Amino acid sequence: MVKIADVARHAGVSPSTVSYVLSGKRSISEETRRRVESSIRELGYRPHAGARALASSRSNVLALVMPLRTGVGVPVVMQIAISVVTTARGHDHDVLLLTQEEGDEGVRRVADSALVDAVIVMDVQMHDERLPMLRSLDRPSVLIGFPEEAAGLTCIDLDFRAAGELCVDHLAGLGHQRVGLIGSPPEVYERETGYAQRVADGFFAAARRHELTVTLDPCESTAEAARELAARLLREHPDLTAVVVHNEPIVEPLEAAFKAAGLRVPEDMSIVAICPDEVAERLPTPVSSIAMPAAELGEQAVELIMAKLGDRDVPDATLLPPRLTPRASTAPRRTGA
Repeated sequence: MVKIADVARHAGVSPSTVSYVLSGKRSISEETRRRVESSIRELGYRPHAGARALASSRSNVLALVMPLRTGVGVPVVMQIAISVVTTARGHDHDVLLLTQEEGDEGVRRVADSALVDAVIVMDVQMHDERLPMLRSLDRPSVLIGFPEEAAGLTCIDLDFRAAGELCVDHLAGLGHQRVGLIGSPPEVYERETGYAQRVADGFFAAARRHELTVTLDPCESTAEAARELAARLLREHPDLTAVVVHNEPIVEPLEAAFKAAGLRVPEDMSIVAICPDEVAERLPTPVSSIAMPAAELGEQAVELIMAKLGDRDVPDATLLPPRLTPRASTAPRRTGA
């Protein structure tokens, strides 16, 4: 069984230095910390979680505030949560799940009782009511999402504004002149959820640059709603030749609805979606898409938290760049359309 003394010999430091790296009780140089952490990984050292918590006055538990309300994409949320749990375990931390309904009181309760060392918050609104509470906590926090005013907070997310722009740039480059954004359910916009608002902002900004005619239509996440919206769009905008879909559950029924109306994808209607690759790839006509980097978001959120717990500097804002994968659902606008 590997002991602290073994790690110290391997890293060329004293056993107390290894203890300080593990507990965070003293400031250790970045070079020494990395050498000790490398030795820990190479030797497979597993510190006793209870002893570490007692020595450092920490619980070795992170709180994850996870949304469970209408309009939220459950598969993506679960992927982020699984990544948070997996990454936290790699740092010998467990995760305490707090549902959205517990609100400020739930977060403050666990923080004030020392049940958790830090807090990760999901489903961030543009004007999030939790921000004053998060700024006042004596525990580190990381937000997966960006409010309108992020000063004094540590935030990470996909760059959704850039994602909206990238979708439009792709379609404009193919010659499309009227493009629709089929968005999240109406309640997501009513709550001013950050990711939905930022996609719309990027979509309209790129449309202005390319001088396109565009529309935004929120849509419930049901096949029936997708069919009804497709019929209305074709009726009201016969010159529509492309759509951007930011609503994962309706990508497949929407493609089917356009085909049922007699349109060919992509010859008559091009489709770009912001959705997981596995969704985009499995459709009868695979959809050009920007993937949601759920696993990366969860992993990096935990790494930011661990850095803050170790008193290391972290960036206030981390925006993951979007990457668009062209597939069979997009093509040049047909002549005369």
